[in-house]
Amino acid sequence: MNFAVKMSLRLVLLLLSPQVAWSELFRVSLQKQKRSYRELDHAASINSAPLVTTLSTVTSEFGAHARLSQAGRAQVELVNNFNTQYSGEIEVGAPPQKIRVIFDTGSSNLWVPSGRKLEEAQMLSSHQGFFTKESETFHFHNQEFNIAYGSGPVAGWYCGDSIQIGDLKLPNFTFAIVDNFQGLGSIYTQNSSSFDGILGLGFGSLSVGQIPTVMKELNASGMLREPVFGFYLGEDENGQFVLGGVDPEHYVGDFTFVPVTSPAYWEIALDEIKISSGSPSSWSMTLSASKSVIVDSGTSLLIGPEAEVQAIAAILGAQKVKNLYVIDCLDTSPTIAFTLGGRDYSIQGKDLILQQSGDWCVIGLQATKSAQHWILGDVFMRKYYVQFDWGQRQVGFARAKKNS
Repeated sequence: MNFAVKMSLRLVLLLLSPQVAWSELFRVSLQKQKRSYRELDHAASINSAPLVTTLSTVTSEFGAHARLSQAGRAQVELVNNFNTQYSGEIEVGAPPQKIRVIFDTGSSNLWVPSGRKLEEAQMLSSHQGFFTKESETFHFHNQEFNIAYGSGPVAGWYCGDSIQIGDLKLPNFTFAIVDNFQGLGSIYTQNSSSFDGILGLGFGSLSVGQIPTVMKELNASGMLREPVFGFYLGEDENGQFVLGGVDPEHYVGDFTFVPVTSPAYWEIALDEIKISSGSPSSWSMTLSASKSVIVDSGTSLLIGPEAEVQAIAAILGAQKVKNLYVIDCLDTSPTIAFTLGGRDYSIQGKDLILQQSGDWCVIGLQATKSAQHWILGDVFMRKYYVQFDWGQRQVGFARAKKNS
């Protein structure tokens, strides 16, 4: 699945016991920086999900070990850079070493970069790596790890060590340490790169090597109050990721749930797409060729099949500049609505805009030739708080509540 322009977030996690009030949760301000068209276009080629994945039948992932013995929630506070990529800190090894990862619902493996290789490549000024010799609990697995993204492959070796997200700790978790990350290109090697590794939150059948996922192991440990996690992706304000529940301070109304059609990606049925170049009460076009969407925290844009995106661009009067579309900012505000579970979820006007230059606005829309489904990335998830119900295999949507 294609993964577009991403925004770097530094996340600080706080584990909540049932006695801790939501009002006591730690929050960190988001900071936005401006990107050039070239940077936006380049970042749009990234893909945080494997290009080729063997999907197997889901087995014991939702079995007896999914029972929870103790209640618990962890809140992840987000710091926002560029409004296009979200990443944050986890800790690996003992004593712990901080690594910035993208929390990605579009993949299922965790990998971190080798500190030694980063040092050899003189990249420690822009990245935090994992130095295996400094960890007292590190175990090397003699098994190669390879995964391909839209911008290229990374490779390394599986290993075992403790990982910690806030106060949630898995003592002997299997993940990959990557020593070949050059395939990601300048989005990773340039000094402005804002993530070190990727932590996948997809289902087990998507895991390369069928390695148990972070979510499966956390659920089996009994630490989570519910097998649920939720994202609030702020725009010029605080963002948040919650494990074990959701935060009612960041959404309004009730959740509407749509079942996952196949537990690999977080893929759900798509009824239709509606487009308007003006008022959403008067739709200019309806599309119903694509039958599913993938909700992906690791993708920044709305990405769809080329023919449908071109049709939408024509209605909006958008012009293609390399991989991105631009519209006249002075024209009537456009609206795109995705109908999911019989309910319309609209993205309007400024919610579509990534960046403005004079009278022209870059919008968060991109075409792909390689898929027949849509991907709802951060452009969508900034408008709607998304609850990923891992236990019930469903996705819930509620309107995000913006801070005043």
